[in-house]
Amino acid sequence: MEIFNNIVIASLAAIFLQNSILERALGANVLLYASRKKEHLVGFFAAITYTTTASAPLVWIFDTFLGNNEYYGILMPLLYILTISTVYIVTLVLIWRFLPKLFRSLKKYVHLSVFNCSVIGALFLCSQQGSDIFTYIGYGLGTGIGFLFAAYLLYIASERLTSSLVPAAFRGYPIMIVYVGILSLALYAFTGYSTSAV
Repeated sequence: MEIFNNIVIASLAAIFLQNSILERALGANVLLYASRKKEHLVGFFAAITYTTTASAPLVWIFDTFLGNNEYYGILMPLLYILTISTVYIVTLVLIWRFLPKLFRSLKKYVHLSVFNCSVIGALFLCSQQGSDIFTYIGYGLGTGIGFLFAAYLLYIASERLTSSLVPAAFRGYPIMIVYVGILSLALYAFTGYSTSAV
């Protein structure tokens, strides 16, 4: 039961309190692309969630055995990219070999969704916040769900944001960025930061 609690608490923290898209703006360009069509939402969500969740235990192994090394901070990004690349290549080879129809449908999502800042940011979040392998998995799972949450909020607002009521200078990309900024500020309030002077 404690394992399940650790996974759920870490996932909820990654979804709402430390959402990599809305709090840190990691992967915002992929978010804008994914929010254009409803079918993109599911594809990107599945690929990001799978990649972050499958990579999290490998990052835990690196953090556990190499974390005390004085050069680990320098090697960390390289190890993240190596981990993501390994998960990416092994998964694509297995899908290509055993599920060729699924492979053809995944090709349009997998490259953009796997190699972006939100995935690398999720692994960094795991290293910073995780204490055991289960919290690492929880943060990996929560990052994917948090991406879906942010993309869905952008998807449902996109019709209104592209309407003729929006001034022509703001229509499209500029208003989307303003909207993501407002969502970020609203989500930032959940973290409990205060604006009081030091």
